[in-house]
Amino acid sequence: MKKSSCFREFLKYSSLNVLGMIALSCYILADTFFVSKALGANGLTALNLAIPVYNFINGSGLMIGMGGGTKYAIFKSQGRMKEASHAFTNAAVLTALIAACFFLLGLFASAPIARMLGADDTVFEMSRTYLQVLLLFAPMFMTNNLLLSFIRNDGAPQLSMAAMITGSMSNIVLDYVFMFPLGMGIFGAVLATGLAPVISILVQSSYLLTKKNQFHLVRCRLSARLSLGIFSSGLPSLITEVSSGIVIIIFNRIILGLEGNTGVAAYGVIANLSLVVIAVYTGISQGIQPILSSNYGKGIRENVQAILRYAVTTVVILSAGIYLCMFFGAEPITAIFNSEKNQILQEIAEAGLRIYFTGCVFAGLNIILSVYFTSTERPLPAQIISVMRGFIVIIPMSFLLSAVAGLPGVWASFPATEFLVSLVGVGLYAVMRKKS
Repeated sequence: MKKSSCFREFLKYSSLNVLGMIALSCYILADTFFVSKALGANGLTALNLAIPVYNFINGSGLMIGMGGGTKYAIFKSQGRMKEASHAFTNAAVLTALIAACFFLLGLFASAPIARMLGADDTVFEMSRTYLQVLLLFAPMFMTNNLLLSFIRNDGAPQLSMAAMITGSMSNIVLDYVFMFPLGMGIFGAVLATGLAPVISILVQSSYLLTKKNQFHLVRCRLSARLSLGIFSSGLPSLITEVSSGIVIIIFNRIILGLEGNTGVAAYGVIANLSLVVIAVYTGISQGIQPILSSNYGKGIRENVQAILRYAVTTVVILSAGIYLCMFFGAEPITAIFNSEKNQILQEIAEAGLRIYFTGCVFAGLNIILSVYFTSTERPLPAQIISVMRGFIVIIPMSFLLSAVAGLPGVWASFPATEFLVSLVGVGLYAVMRKKS
């Protein structure tokens, strides 16, 4: 593949996936907007307390989808189609097993999970309802992630994008219908969110029914080695999503102690906008994964490095634009979600947006490097980056800076963490390049 062709492939896959992931992230953003209009600050608080569970479900689906898709792309590029279908079959079985665990939690444990996440009597019932329905739809969320990844790696990124956008747009329409004309409250919001992946799967089913797919379910044993390989390659994707959930849980706990439910509602605005921004970077990373894995499998190393350069450049340019929007547009952006015109919520969220999003360029770099390592069968440095930004650095950083500077310290812990981890990531990349 020539460099010019390589750049066209990068534009094709990345742009389609960025559009699709932005649409996908609107699952929760649409809920935030309509919940804020229908249920006010308490609704925002309940929603923000429940969002981490969505991160865990989505992260599990991404782990198996991205990990299985990486294995599939490498096998396919090498002409090993039997092993490629084994990768899909193993990924499908793993999806079913993990989704069943989430489903059982939805049936029997939504109330204690809501309490564990910090829901008080004021917002408990709304949080419990949102959590339960979200967990019951986990098989749909995870199956959707699995199919999106394999169809993308099968050479049909347009269909993946169309499915994500269709699902997201249907969620927005259903959000409005369920919450306003039908008056279904928080249940209507989460039901619309749960139906979105079902609609996305229906869009993708045309690809399978017309037998365009080169991946198939085949009779084979569940391979421990292949399953571990899928988990290993997909683990950074899981940690990226789970870390977002962990950050939200920790921030919620700290902010509850500092500013109560109003502070958590303000953080809900920041957290949901952050999901959209991270979705942009995830879209770029998911877009480059198939072409990175394919070129790596064929041994075309110069294209692998070119794709990485394109991705990093794109992240830097987009991050500059995103931060300018957040800095100068903090007031009107917050006002969109502040239906009660709560002045305290407005002030907290405005200040938070301007501090929190200074870390977006470093977060984007970390996500790109992580997927670069996994796509080229170097899972360990990707796991180091993901674990550091998800657990090792962010947790002590949030407690330390909040103790020193209060609420501004909470907001600053995100950019401080992403900056430190990006230094480690660049160092790992330099060591890897030197060795190779």
